[in-house]
Amino acid sequence: MRLSVCLLLVSLALSCYQANAFVCPALAFEVTDFFFLSDKQLKLQVAKFNPPPEALAAKLQVKHCTDQIPLSDRLLIEKALVISFSFMQRQN
Repeated sequence: MRLSVCLLLVSLALSCYQANAFVCPALAFEVTDFFFLSDKQLKLQVAKFNPPPEALAAKLQVKHCTDQIPLSDRLLIEKALVISFSFMQRQN
């Protein structure tokens, strides 16, 4: 990368560090459910977004890979995701 692009990215990061990032609670449920739902349940959950068939097939392929992760590790991943999402949401 050129030096000017690097400097631009660093200056944006330093000037925008207080930006508010809000994660929709539905997104947190979508991500965490991905690790624990069956294929049939996942298809029903994703159907509300009306995805193209190739996108659904790709998501199921990734799901089959994550299903190979031991349950204890999936629980740790879910915990890390939920904690990171809770830090991003503003507490009223």
